[in-house]
Amino acid sequence: MAKKVVRTVAKKKKVHVDPVGRVFIQATFNNIIVSITNANGQVVAWSSAGKMGFKGSKKNTPYAASQASQDCAKVAYDLGMRKAEVQIKGPGSGREAAIRTINNAGIEITTIHDITPIPHNGCRPPKKRRV
Repeated sequence: MAKKVVRTVAKKKKVHVDPVGRVFIQATFNNIIVSITNANGQVVAWSSAGKMGFKGSKKNTPYAASQASQDCAKVAYDLGMRKAEVQIKGPGSGREAAIRTINNAGIEITTIHDITPIPHNGCRPPKKRRV
């Protein structure tokens, strides 16, 4: 006889949304990831260029960054977020476009911090490209 398999579905955790939160933008050379959190650091909404359907080299364009940040900001605005601090990490091309789109979506930006990690002569860099 075959055994019956019973699966339990985990309940989704309720996240309290404050009117003031934080926006984290990670802009790499290959993708852009936008996460909006409440004051405690719990993620309220997130989006990325890959999630929006962009593939390959189109993921690191300013247009893809604006689409991802617009999707994320709309969800957070509907949940009640009105003001946010922005923290940007990485050298990607869609940094300014993402900030501008979040501001246009109705979330007021109070401060902008650049938290890109800078090595103080840490690891050896990769060898130069030969094209």
